[in-house]
Amino acid sequence: MECQKIVDKIVGWLDDYAGRCGVQGFVVGISGGVDSALCSTLAAMTGRKVVCVSLPIHQAAAQVSRGDEHIAWLKGKFANVESAVADLTEPYEALLAALPKTDDIAKQQLTEANTRSRMRMTTLYYYAGLSSLLVVGTGNKIEDFGVGFYTKYGDGGVDISPIADLTKSEVFALSAYLGVCESILSAKPTDGLFGDDRSDEDQIGASYPELERAMAAWESGATADEFEGREREVFEIFLRRNRANRHKMEPIPICPIPTEWK
Repeated sequence: MECQKIVDKIVGWLDDYAGRCGVQGFVVGISGGVDSALCSTLAAMTGRKVVCVSLPIHQAAAQVSRGDEHIAWLKGKFANVESAVADLTEPYEALLAALPKTDDIAKQQLTEANTRSRMRMTTLYYYAGLSSLLVVGTGNKIEDFGVGFYTKYGDGGVDISPIADLTKSEVFALSAYLGVCESILSAKPTDGLFGDDRSDEDQIGASYPELERAMAAWESGATADEFEGREREVFEIFLRRNRANRHKMEPIPICPIPTEWK
């Protein structure tokens, strides 16, 4: 993996896009995970203003501390990096109190998790609006175009996606190359939306390396019948999630009206 070439490509691409949009820089939500750590580092390398925002909502302490450690490291390296904390726990609880609930516990938990993500998106755009910034997406290729592991109009609501063509393994490799904190590199990937320590693998049922192999096979035209055992199980997990989340990855459907009817 040619890390320096990839870094130079992404940093130049971010800088060029910001220049063409006429904005001052970028805002990144910092989760304590490797994706946001890498994206914020690459954004900082453009030399443009970068606002790193911590957005806790009943957040696990370890996630908050990893995020704080990363922001401190980033501010120590780059004078163009600023930070902010938007504790959304109280407004989140107020919103839930005003809304109905279901007896289906799993559905209720997932709905609440997606609500957290959408509140964070709204907050990031608030900061973006104050300072003429672009909201940076932190999704990787597996999440964004493989299994659709993100919230529609939540962490999927962004202006620019610098690492969406990198697999999770490539994200880890590039982050290590750039010196991202070991506490982040060694942490289990998690979306941090449930207020507990469940990992992405716990939710999806497969690890990122497994999903990467499944996605590569799917892209080459493979079918489930070509696999057996665990490989088949993971391939079917990938297919099931890819199909179920296709609505996130494709443009919003528009009902075409014949011109002669207008």
